Amino acid sequence: MKRIVLFLATNLAVMLVLSVATSVLGVNRYLTANGLNVGMLFAFAAVIGFGGAFISLLMSKTMAKWSVGARVIEAPSSSTEMWLVDTVAKLAKRANLPMPEVAIYDGEPNAFATGATKNNSLVAVSTGLLQGMTRDEAEAVLAHEVAHIANGDMVTLTLIQGVVNTFVVFLSRIVGYVVDGFLRRGDSENSGPGIGYIVTSMICEVVFGLLASTIVAWFSRQREFRADAGAAGLMGSPVPMQNALRRLGNMHSEPLPQNMAASGIAGGRSWMALFATHPPLEERIAALGRR
Repeated sequence: MKRIVLFLATNLAVMLVLSVATSVLGVNRYLTANGLNVGMLFAFAAVIGFGGAFISLLMSKTMAKWSVGARVIEAPSSSTEMWLVDTVAKLAKRANLPMPEVAIYDGEPNAFATGATKNNSLVAVSTGLLQGMTRDEAEAVLAHEVAHIANGDMVTLTLIQGVVNTFVVFLSRIVGYVVDGFLRRGDSENSGPGIGYIVTSMICEVVFGLLASTIVAWFSRQREFRADAGAAGLMGSPVPMQNALRRLGNMHSEPLPQNMAASGIAGGRSWMALFATHPPLEERIAALGRR
């Protein structure tokens, strides 16, 4: 329930900010008496698409902590926490990265990395993963997350999300305007958009949004392969990462909240492969074997 409330509240806040931004910039007035101002519509779509994506990126670290109840380790209170901090520091040094924040949270086996920049990143791991894996396997998982940071995956996925969001908003309104014009042809009394525009735009946003999700999911799966390869490089061998993935396949892994699904070491099993944020574990293990 906490995650649902947090997700809804965050999205409402983002929508409010974007609504104010489009009003201040004046780009929400793309429907005029003379028809559709395509240039202004594209500017509106870009503000909505990229604005939402980058606001989410900037909030990602804070939201991640709240969503899973992660506790940042500032002063290690156990040998496990000491090992965790020292291991992340060692891996970050190998990857030529500043030291990320290190957090731990109670939950089923999983781990994730997030943050707006390489200088402001977070690596978090669950107690379930630390308890269920050997040190070598857990280190490989941490190396995978550090590789995500080194590859700039959070920013890359944000840019991709911004592009597809922009075109979803833009194209849905273009189609809505065309359909509405077709339905109202010969009607000289009403020059503004009608119900056809509203309904068609809403339907197209859903349809185009689903198509856009498959594009984002494909890029997310590719970055998992790259992070696995990065982990193998940081560990000096692909074997620990392969062992970690095999172990993960034999453990019950709880998916992260929806807004963080692409960040974890183990994604939720999608009912359709096209929407999966992570490749099957068998494919990831096989890809490491080809290195």
